[in-house]
Amino acid sequence: MKLSFNSVFSLFLVFSFQLTSCAQPQKKSPTKEVAKQEEPKTIKTGADRTTAYLPLLKNKNIAIVANQTSVLQVLQRAEVAPNIMGSKMVQHHLVDYLHNYEGINVQKVFAPEHGFRGKADAGEAIADGKDVKTGIPIISLYGKNKKPSPEQLNGIDVVVFDIQDVGARFYTYISTLHYVMEACAEANIPVILLDRPNPNGHYIDGPMLEPEHTSFVGMHPVPVVYGMTIGEYGQMINGEKWLANEAKCDLTVIPLENYTHQSTYSLPIKPSPNLPNDVSINLYPSLCFFEGTNVSAGRGTDKQFQIYGSPYLEKTGFSFTPQPNEGAKHPKYKGELCFGEDLSTHNRLANLDLSWLKKAHEQSPKKDFFNAFFTKLAGTKKLQEQIEQGLSEEEIKASWQQGLNDFKKVREQYLLYE
Repeated sequence: MKLSFNSVFSLFLVFSFQLTSCAQPQKKSPTKEVAKQEEPKTIKTGADRTTAYLPLLKNKNIAIVANQTSVLQVLQRAEVAPNIMGSKMVQHHLVDYLHNYEGINVQKVFAPEHGFRGKADAGEAIADGKDVKTGIPIISLYGKNKKPSPEQLNGIDVVVFDIQDVGARFYTYISTLHYVMEACAEANIPVILLDRPNPNGHYIDGPMLEPEHTSFVGMHPVPVVYGMTIGEYGQMINGEKWLANEAKCDLTVIPLENYTHQSTYSLPIKPSPNLPNDVSINLYPSLCFFEGTNVSAGRGTDKQFQIYGSPYLEKTGFSFTPQPNEGAKHPKYKGELCFGEDLSTHNRLANLDLSWLKKAHEQSPKKDFFNAFFTKLAGTKKLQEQIEQGLSEEEIKASWQQGLNDFKKVREQYLLYE
């Protein structure tokens, strides 16, 4: 018999205070009133808003697209002190929660790059399997099978998508979303997308992807940093008719509460093995370009995407030696001393920073600096050419402006938040 959980809700407290000057007996002073100040409201993810989507799943056979970030907080009866029962917020994985919910039949889980538990290397093939905890079949959507097949969707009434994105075009979870929407559109299966904050949603920057450079690390004509939540992005995929044959997915987005694009949001769970903290996530759009060069972005260290270096750069006071670790079984320059720069205390960026890429290029052997992957990451050949020509960062960014202005007009149509 499956157990029911209480509906989730959040409690918000508004604090206000008023300071009043003391009046002297012989002389009155004007009363000073301090404006009421509200505590920042807690952001509620789409997954947390169970009352908005559970009725849509009752008595349905569902598939869930999920990984380690697919968690929700629910208020439920629990032991709050030894031998004392009360209510408290409890975290559940979405798959566990829905699997145990009466009247909802979870048939299978689709897992993106890095796998269901998020431990695989970038680009590593993930085998199908079975979830040890629930016994539910897990189907990989990475490697040869990036798009659910009609057979894999057979008997499914609804697909639930809940994955934490980081707002960079080359982060492949939005490509997985594309293929899930496309497969469901073709099979006439609705998709319910549980929205999550974009930790890089506060800015838009980078070159636009050109169609001839479309790949799994760049499927749509958007800039590197696009400033949208994954729910907003799904609406744009639909609205701009980017699915094959201009198909349209029956998409329902369960929106966030108390979120704007300027909200700061610290991810409670790392979205992939090599993005361990807020700093790495913020630096990722700028430092990921090094993946297409002979420079390491810190894989094989405990400061992934917070440092960069190679044996060819100038010998500075900072160095590191990559070694195999979780998410980097074969890191670039394994066991070799690399020189570079530590950015782990850098202030939060609100733009792409090309200065580190340009500096490394100036110090490295030019003929070996770039590889073919760089153009896929950039979405254009122009960025490599501009760096090789010695253009300044200002000149390079000026060449992006028309594309960014055009994109912002398109983006505006699909926004759910200010």
